[in-house]
Amino acid sequence: EIVEGSIFDYELIQRLFSKADLCVNLVGILFEKGKNSFTNIHVEFPKMISKLASANKLEKFIHLSALGIENAEDSIYAQSKLKGEKEILDNFTNTVIIRPSIVYSVDDNFTTQLMTLLGLLPIFPIYYNGKTKFRPIHCSDLTNSITKIITDDIKENIIEFAGPEEMSFKEILEKLLSLIEKKRLLLPMPISLARLTAHIFEFLPKPLITNDQLRLLKYDNVLSGKYKNNTDFDLNCSSRFEDEVNKYSYMW
Repeated sequence: EIVEGSIFDYELIQRLFSKADLCVNLVGILFEKGKNSFTNIHVEFPKMISKLASANKLEKFIHLSALGIENAEDSIYAQSKLKGEKEILDNFTNTVIIRPSIVYSVDDNFTTQLMTLLGLLPIFPIYYNGKTKFRPIHCSDLTNSITKIITDDIKENIIEFAGPEEMSFKEILEKLLSLIEKKRLLLPMPISLARLTAHIFEFLPKPLITNDQLRLLKYDNVLSGKYKNNTDFDLNCSSRFEDEVNKYSYMW
């Protein structure tokens, strides 16, 4: 059954929980606009539904968070994610929090947006010299893992997820350029200038980058080693970045 509605419609959410066995929360935002603030989406909403999960005695609560948020103390996005995790763990015992590195697929706002911009701009700005590290994970690997967490009844409060390859942001751009057969100048941008352009972008309905995202880019998006990860539970996330993006890069 597919039900359309607002996540702010408490009565609707309450009715859905009364008929549910488990909850998988994939709701999240990368920038704030109006009512869709980090506090509302990443803290208050998880708080509300984890309480409903407890009240309705659901079997399991799975929550999609993000990798690297513990280090990013100056990022509002990251801190809201951490606060949301705490609310969930306080409210519902049988919770599995998934912390993936950057997730990509044909319908993402990552590789597709980058390939569009790389196709248009002869000079592409990179921040922090493009050295920020990622472990990109394909969307299908992540969703298959969520299914396995449910079917195998995996019990672990926090699991970090990463793809098979560690790549810097500059290396990701170079792979994308190769796939769309373009040559572009990747130019390091001074952070002071980056902050200024980000401030201007924040006025757009869908900003290309925000100052909070700039702060987040200072931190590597790789396994911390503090928690168990997907390999510890035989959750296969082996899809390789270039092989998967190659399947849809022809559209650019």
